[in-house]
Amino acid sequence: MRRIGARRLRGLALAAGLCTTRAPGSATLRFASKDLLLAIVALVGIVSAPGASAWAADKPPASASSLDVPKEKQTTLGLYVTAKEAYGKWKADPEKVKVIDVRTTEEFLFVGHPAMAWNIPTDLQTYEWDAGKHRFPMKPNPDFVSQVKEVAKPEDTILVMCRSGGRGAQSANRLAAAGFTHVYNIVDGMEGDAIDDPASVYLGQRLKNGWKNSGLPWTYDIAPERVLLPKAR
Repeated sequence: MRRIGARRLRGLALAAGLCTTRAPGSATLRFASKDLLLAIVALVGIVSAPGASAWAADKPPASASSLDVPKEKQTTLGLYVTAKEAYGKWKADPEKVKVIDVRTTEEFLFVGHPAMAWNIPTDLQTYEWDAGKHRFPMKPNPDFVSQVKEVAKPEDTILVMCRSGGRGAQSANRLAAAGFTHVYNIVDGMEGDAIDDPASVYLGQRLKNGWKNSGLPWTYDIAPERVLLPKAR
């Protein structure tokens, strides 16, 4: 246990209203009873013990295995990582760990991407407005699985990433059905989840987590050999 200075003890006791001083500015303490003094010393000792601050305040970083993965992000293989965990896996074994960015090529180009990622869209953007859904819908990329097989082996560790985890789950399931066995969904994706606090000025913006919000390296620069476009038909 670390030694507690008189000034710190006085401050704690005064804050709790458990003692008075003889004169303003004096470090001399007057306690109501000896038992009260001993109780305060014991309490201060617990707070000051080595590791106590970590026990009280420090929390382990969030991991995908400890999160309640939303249904739309769940996969048949049940393998999940956060963006930070994904980066750590890739750094540990860049030859056998492949980061597959399954967003559209437009997102890959204009939102940014991890430099080591391969862009193989699981869905392709269409350009006909759907008035009922109020959006430009997407359609599945028929070449997705075959193109992943061009850059990865079924036994490789594959980390699939989309905007925020939904398309990543769909992609992981497509690859699992094709025989890939170590496919992880990056549950917070490139941009992360949206702020859902109505009182926040950032309501609806994707600032919670994700690769871009986690302090991980990313770029707008393109390595054309890492962008696999759908085959012309």
